[in-house]
Amino acid sequence: MSRVALITGGAVRVGRAISIALAKAGYDLAISYNSSEEPAKNLQNNLRIEGREVLLLGGDLSCPVTIDKMGSTFRDNFQRLDLLVNNAANFYSTSLLDTTCDEWDKVMAVNLRAPHLLVKEFANMLTESCGSVINIADHLGLSPRTSYAHHSVAKAGLIHLTRIQAMTLAPDVRVNAIAPGLVLPPEDMDREKYDAEVANTLLKRTGTLEDVTQAIMFLVNAPNITGQTLVVDGGSTLS
Repeated sequence: MSRVALITGGAVRVGRAISIALAKAGYDLAISYNSSEEPAKNLQNNLRIEGREVLLLGGDLSCPVTIDKMGSTFRDNFQRLDLLVNNAANFYSTSLLDTTCDEWDKVMAVNLRAPHLLVKEFANMLTESCGSVINIADHLGLSPRTSYAHHSVAKAGLIHLTRIQAMTLAPDVRVNAIAPGLVLPPEDMDREKYDAEVANTLLKRTGTLEDVTQAIMFLVNAPNITGQTLVVDGGSTLS
């Protein structure tokens, strides 16, 4: 029986690369998406051609009811879950004093609350398979930026949540996080800001999609690592 992975936000950008890498590694997939229905369907078709079973789970992860429905649909289609990748995120460039209550709550709901609720939803299945969880954090959770204030706070919380989840689900389920640096620039990032990000890394380069997927596969195959955050940022948090 094939291993099964659930990737949130798995249809576009970094999530898409993670989905493809796991499919190549032999996983059948459940891919959640919110507004990316067309890319999700295209990815589903492509991976099915490669012989993988792919379930699409649409919905807004800021709504707890969505997660309940995803859990029911998943269990109707798969008998096991080996890997949960909490990748879905929103990313607003807002300073702290300009952040509204509604925006704060939406950022926390998607970036921090949803990974908790998803682990809670699938804890029994992960325990049965002795599976693992990988939370996609951010180097801003370690080195905060005032221009991405609530995002930085949410990702810092996710790193700490990773430790608590690891303690709670041990010894059967491992929980780790990856904290990438800049991989794909936000849509609102101009060339000057991009060049400044590159200059701020020790290695004078941004990350690649392969950097992230290699980190995913390393943690998947590291049976003695749990509760840790693997920083894949070219050294930007040190510079």
